[in-house]
Amino acid sequence: MPFLTIAFPVFDPIAVSIGPIAIRWYALAYIGGIVLGWIYARALIKSTGLWGGPAPVTLLQFDDFILWVTVGIILGGRTGYVLFYNLPFFIQHPAEIFELWKGGMSFHGGFLGCVAAVILFCRKNDLPILSLGDITTAVGPIGLFLGRLANFINSELWGRPADSSVPWAMVFPNGGPLPRHPSQLYEAALEGIVLFTILAVMIRMGALKRPGLILGSFIAIYGLARIIGEFFREPDPQLGFLWGGLTMGMLLSVPMIIAGAVLIVVAWRRQPPQQRPN
Repeated sequence: MPFLTIAFPVFDPIAVSIGPIAIRWYALAYIGGIVLGWIYARALIKSTGLWGGPAPVTLLQFDDFILWVTVGIILGGRTGYVLFYNLPFFIQHPAEIFELWKGGMSFHGGFLGCVAAVILFCRKNDLPILSLGDITTAVGPIGLFLGRLANFINSELWGRPADSSVPWAMVFPNGGPLPRHPSQLYEAALEGIVLFTILAVMIRMGALKRPGLILGSFIAIYGLARIIGEFFREPDPQLGFLWGGLTMGMLLSVPMIIAGAVLIVVAWRRQPPQQRPN
């Protein structure tokens, strides 16, 4: 047991309550991520210098896309959790699949839902899939950061037991008596702050002129960040450790790293477009 630990700041998972209506921090994280991401995406689209001319997606088109990606994230996230993390339970209790307020979302499923939304929207509106994917993933770390903070507030997805070399270890209310890594904060830093910073720097250096480069970088770097975070995060109790001590989060992230690397190579081999007139 660590010599020093930090007391977990107990939060009320309900942020706002008006009569029978309760708004949870987790819901606010989703809403805040979408709204802030929308604002940042609009700023990227407006900046013609980042694209070498007018962006291939208009502001009005992206505004319409917000509903599509929101539905994709929610449906994909829930479907991914059901299939990847708790399928036997939901087979026995199918009605609970629709009880989203009880929690249970998968990033990997949400990402696949987001990919489906991008592809379908681009086909309907004759837009370049990779460029819309670049915009969408450029703003993705904002939602990831807020979502991990909500996990921390809810005292969920906590870390593995820590030793005496981790003075910031915490005893989580529903995590047993052992001090644990605040892995939600580790993931908020890696998947949120670090990933956003890397992509933002790449964008300032002209990455949007190579369609697919930001998309591939997001996928690969997120996969690496998630695997690192999983070394500190307690596995889901219904799954535990899988092959060779790996977790489900690690296994699902490996294909992301491979796919991201392929996209990066393909995007880098393309010649950036010539400066387009405004």
